Amino acid sequence: MKAVAAAAGVSLGTVSNVLNRPEVVSPLTRAKVEAAMASLGFVRNESARQLRAGSSRILAYVMLDAGNPFFTDVAKGVEEAAQAAGLSVFLCTSSEDADREAAYLDLLEQQRVQGILITPIDQNSSRLRKLPSRGTPVVVVDRALDDASHCSVAVNDVLGGELAISHLLELGHERIAYVGGPNTIGQVIDRRDGARRALRTAGKPTTNLIELTTGALTVAEGRGAGQRLAGLPADRRPTAAFCANDLLALGLLQQCVSLGLRVPEDLAIVGYDDIEFAEAAAVPLTSVRQPRQLLGRTAAELLLDESSNPDHEHQRVTFTPELVVRTSTRGTL
Repeated sequence: MKAVAAAAGVSLGTVSNVLNRPEVVSPLTRAKVEAAMASLGFVRNESARQLRAGSSRILAYVMLDAGNPFFTDVAKGVEEAAQAAGLSVFLCTSSEDADREAAYLDLLEQQRVQGILITPIDQNSSRLRKLPSRGTPVVVVDRALDDASHCSVAVNDVLGGELAISHLLELGHERIAYVGGPNTIGQVIDRRDGARRALRTAGKPTTNLIELTTGALTVAEGRGAGQRLAGLPADRRPTAAFCANDLLALGLLQQCVSLGLRVPEDLAIVGYDDIEFAEAAAVPLTSVRQPRQLLGRTAAELLLDESSNPDHEHQRVTFTPELVVRTSTRGTL
């Protein structure tokens, strides 16, 4: 910094202002300092700045599965808000593994990130609750909390499940499969609860919902569920399926079509999330849409406010899902 100050003919304090508070430096002086930095190959020591400040200019998002386009779309929204605030984003994936999630949380706290956004395996984790008291704000993404221990941003997944099953009931389906799992994931539970509620509202027994539990929310698990479903006797086979996410639905669709079942004539399918691939599928997929980037952007804005505003109050933001009807349930009408 001393070399930059000498080359630009300014004080050391002016160089510091250009780095940390550029808005207080005149455009002409700032240009001189930036030119000197470029000619000298100056790169600021962010670790030293972080040591002095006690925190970094980094937000972190710990997602369940980086292979799921839903979470990468949420991450885009996080990045939009972070960039507008002059911050960077670390992306981590727990892969639905509690030990891996815990290791990331420990590492991010040690790195003094400005705050953590997380789609948790267990939103009631004691580890999550302790982080804010030790100086690391946390916002829970895609899960609604039962208390005010953190801010949270979510979609009403119970309503989403209701929308999916109500649509299938309106089309005349009686035996409906619910494809999802593991049942330790809150979204899987809430969407199933919504499905059961829709059946009760329609005066149908909840036993009409045939559960095909999966080990993960992936295309491969969807294919496996399709194999099981297609193997059922025709008089017991569901005529429709509601999947806990679009990846499962796409795998189910692929497997059932490969085994000779027609969609939607033999099996109507509804997914969840409305990722880009849903509309582009060989049979365009009916899906429950979530505002993915808005989820991420809103969560990041809440985190930024908590990290900088001493009067911050925790908020629970819940968005309303929307059913997008396509060929996989309606046919080509």
